[in-house]
Amino acid sequence: MANPVPSAQLRLPLGLDYTAVMEAYSKYVAEERPRLVAPADVAALMRPLLAGKQQEEFHVLLIDAKHGLIADELVTVGLVDRSQVHSREVFRQAICKSCSRIILAHNHPSSDPTPSAEDIACTRDLVAAGKIVGIEVMDHVVLGARTSGRLKDYLSFREENLL
Repeated sequence: MANPVPSAQLRLPLGLDYTAVMEAYSKYVAEERPRLVAPADVAALMRPLLAGKQQEEFHVLLIDAKHGLIADELVTVGLVDRSQVHSREVFRQAICKSCSRIILAHNHPSSDPTPSAEDIACTRDLVAAGKIVGIEVMDHVVLGARTSGRLKDYLSFREENLL
């Protein structure tokens, strides 16, 4: 995974070293190939990577036929409140690696995982593009933060019937 920002400029909670976290994450994915069968699985996988980020990051999780994670591809790093996402970038690695399904994931630095109108429109466009190229968009998980009024720190488009 390419890191668009030098690790010296990134700050992780509790003084964690970004490079060490990414290396451990890559090794875990390669060795364990975690299964992603529920939105909670996606949230658990992505939470350590996206926690405390000050900019939106949009990731595509490439999934095999048994819901095992093949790879996590960082598609774009955006601004505090939005990220530019294009279907060409989303499906590039999925096509190269012959995936038949993907899961979309991104964070909301505001801590509120409620999808914006742009998130919903973008997801619908990506689902339509996926149908054209024969790659199913299984879900889109938006990570935020748990609050007293919110039981989960994420929102699943599939669970909310937004796909």
